[in-house]
Amino acid sequence: MIIQSVGDAEASLPARRANPYEDQQSIEFRFRERRFAQVRSLIEAVIAEKGSCEILDLGGTEYYWRIGAGFLAANRDKVRITIVNLEVETIADSGLFRFIEGSATDQNLLAGSSFDLVHSNSVIEHVGEVSDMKLFAQNVRRLAPRYYVQTPNYWFAYEPHFRLLGFQYLPQWARVAIIRNFAVGFFAKVPDRAEAEAIIRHHHLVTTRQMRDFFPDARIVHEKVAGLNKSIIALRG
Repeated sequence: MIIQSVGDAEASLPARRANPYEDQQSIEFRFRERRFAQVRSLIEAVIAEKGSCEILDLGGTEYYWRIGAGFLAANRDKVRITIVNLEVETIADSGLFRFIEGSATDQNLLAGSSFDLVHSNSVIEHVGEVSDMKLFAQNVRRLAPRYYVQTPNYWFAYEPHFRLLGFQYLPQWARVAIIRNFAVGFFAKVPDRAEAEAIIRHHHLVTTRQMRDFFPDARIVHEKVAGLNKSIIALRG
């Protein structure tokens, strides 16, 4: 199972189209940048308390963190980010980042280790079934006293990966048929049925109720668009 953040996850799938997160003027990048303000406040609180902050990014990439490039540059002597992902990444800035190949649902992940903050942006919806999501959440809560976990909201009608209204509400066979016959969202047309089915299985949006169940000790907040809950964020800080 591929475990990466939205936008970065699709980069590892074979049927890839242009990634809007590469465009700093795109609405997707601006939403991500706005959310980073919450992450920044958590990091700043840890630095104020301890003088430094050890961050674990589950399913992320070094590329994602360019949204906070200025902040990280100003605090690079106080921040260290460990990235865990199944997709191997060559780290460019080894002074700030380190990479560990692994699954965010592995119950033995980083056994004996602890961090100041666990971060995850648009990953939990990619890890598999509800049972896998619960394992992911257990790791988040085990590995740090503070965490930030963001995911798109199932009940926000616009599906962000395939960029279609109501796509997530269709039966699986219909979603498979659509991506086999049309280029949608991050994906070029995927004629192969098995490949299309794998892509659909890889995208499983969750609800606010599920997030409360996964993270019972968190404060659940929403990122809003026009008064509607676009994404769900579990915060503990």
